[in-house]
Amino acid sequence: MPIRVTAEPTFRDVLAGSDRAQIGMWVCSGSPLVAEICAGSGLDWLLIDTEHSPNGLESTLSQLQAVHGYPIVPLVRAPTGERVIVKQLLDLGAQNLLIPMIDTAEQALDMVAAVRYPPHGVRGVGSALARASRWNRIDDYLASANETISLFVQIETTDAVANVSEIAAVDGIDGLFIGPSDLAASMGLLGQQDHPDVVASALRCIRAVTALGKPVGVNAFAPATAERYLAAGASFVLVGADVAILARASEKLAATFIRPTDLAGPGDPRPSY
Repeated sequence: MPIRVTAEPTFRDVLAGSDRAQIGMWVCSGSPLVAEICAGSGLDWLLIDTEHSPNGLESTLSQLQAVHGYPIVPLVRAPTGERVIVKQLLDLGAQNLLIPMIDTAEQALDMVAAVRYPPHGVRGVGSALARASRWNRIDDYLASANETISLFVQIETTDAVANVSEIAAVDGIDGLFIGPSDLAASMGLLGQQDHPDVVASALRCIRAVTALGKPVGVNAFAPATAERYLAAGASFVLVGADVAILARASEKLAATFIRPTDLAGPGDPRPSY
C-alpha cells in the first residue's frame, strides 16, 4: 500500500499563524547545495528566483527537494505571469508562488485563475503525473489543491502603487511583495531603491495592504531600511541573497589578505577587466 502524504503548510498559513515578521533571503545561485545550506540558517523563508537567476524547472525542483524537511518555507518567483509557467511550477511542487510585475487587479485575477482548477480557474489537470500531488499520494488532491497553494504578487511600478489597494483586495491573492529596485526604475530613480521617494511609495503600499488585512512584504538589504519597513508593518522581508553574500564575503577575504602592493607588478596572473 502506498505511503499517504500530507502537504506542507503554505506561506499563507505560516504568516497567519506567526506573531512576528518572517525574515528571509534570496536563493539565486541555482545550486541545490547552496539552497540546502541556506535552509539550515535559522531564517524563516527562502525565495527561489527564476526571474533574474539561472534557474529552470529542473534546478527549481532540485532546490525544493533540497530544502524539504528543513524548518523553512520556500517561495518560488516565476519569471513572468504566464499561465503555462505557473502550471509547470505548481506541478513540480512549488506550493508558494510569487508573480512579478503585477500592475492591475485584472492581472492579479488572471494569476488567481492560473493557480486554480476548473471551474474556479484554468489550471491544467495533470496531478497524477506531478510532484504537486506526490503522484496522487496526497488524498483528494484535486479537491483540496487550493488549500495547498498560496499566491503572492509583486508591486514594482508606479502603476502598481497607484492600484495597490485594488490588487490587494482581489480574492485569492494571499499577499503582496514590494520590489523597490524596479519601482525605483519606474520612478526615474534607477539604482536608488533607498531614495526617499521610493521608500515613501513602499510605505504607502505597506499601509494600504495592511489596512485591508493582508500580509505585505518587501525587499530590503540595507538593515536600517529593513527595520523601517518592519516598523511600518511589513510582515515578511528579504534581507539578503546567497550570491550577494558570497560576492561580498569573498571580496572581504581578498581585501584582508592581498595588499595593494601585491598587485602592482607584472607577475599578477589575474586578468584585467
